[in-house]
Amino acid sequence: MPITWQDFENVELRVGTIVAVDEFPQAKKPAYRLTVDFGPYGIKRSSAQITVVYTREELVGRQVLGVLNFPPKQIGPFLSEVLITGFDRGDGAIVLAAVERPVPNGARLI
Repeated sequence: MPITWQDFENVELRVGTIVAVDEFPQAKKPAYRLTVDFGPYGIKRSSAQITVVYTREELVGRQVLGVLNFPPKQIGPFLSEVLITGFDRGDGAIVLAAVERPVPNGARLI
């Protein structure tokens, strides 16, 4: 279904750097709790089902794309404030959407 340019402009897709990764044993599906620095948009937390492809150690410092203007979502005892984007590899594993080269935290996808 086609969308308008205005529809796309309404999505706040911004880059942030993962600053902390914690286990999330209460999640129904294996997931991490991410803490992401979005620069002027603040530090946000997210639950991400990316444990199949990534270790905690390799995620810290990685830049990711997040949707900042979805409403927060309660996931068990955790409030996810941002949707971190990725691609389904076809086997249920998620590969993060990322930037090719470093950009300032908070930069918008255009």
